[in-house]
Amino acid sequence: IKKSFADAPQETLLVLDATTGQNALSQARLFNEAIGITGIALTKLDGTAKGGIIFAIKKELNIPVRLIGIGEKIEDLRDFNPEDFVKALFE
Repeated sequence: IKKSFADAPQETLLVLDATTGQNALSQARLFNEAIGITGIALTKLDGTAKGGIIFAIKKELNIPVRLIGIGEKIEDLRDFNPEDFVKALFE
């Protein structure tokens, strides 16, 4: 992509399943060391998973969450809103 669109913004997202739990932190560490991550897409928030591991990832690696997935389709991806996310944790 960089060759064809050198001036376009580039992003490297790590897609994490919200049901992964503590293993997500290890995955984020390893992927960040290997390729450098610029953001996270947190999926499967449509079930019972809360995705609280993102707080540890943000604290340790300072990688922001960019997107959340609340279903199975591309239309179910949403921009991450931290305030809405925290509210949902306590519902």
